[in-house]
Amino acid sequence: QVQLVESGGGLVQPGGSLRLSCAASGNILTVNNMAWYQQAPGKQRELVAALPTSGTPNYADSVKGRFTISRDNAKNMVYLQMNSLKPEDTAVYYCHALVRTRKAFNTVTPYWGQGTQVTVSA
Repeated sequence: QVQLVESGGGLVQPGGSLRLSCAASGNILTVNNMAWYQQAPGKQRELVAALPTSGTPNYADSVKGRFTISRDNAKNMVYLQMNSLKPEDTAVYYCHALVRTRKAFNTVTPYWGQGTQVTVSA
């Protein structure tokens, strides 16, 4: 079993910054792509940023230049640095990972975290 646990959400004023963290743990062999998604009230979950084990990050147009995704492969962690936050960034942010476990080493399985609330408001 694999668990993803997010942290770092909260309330911040417009123009402020937050850093989200996500730790993957469990019977992990390798963690492939890691990503962050957001889901605002009444909207579908959308990709914010994604980062493969080694490669170029991919960002939603709405966050380019403001958000930065990074990862620590040794710790199976992914981070999202969010700067110049706007009220429209308010959402629950979910961590997502594609994981190869020791039990099913020939299969890549998607996992989700439980989500962390980010609220941008004056």
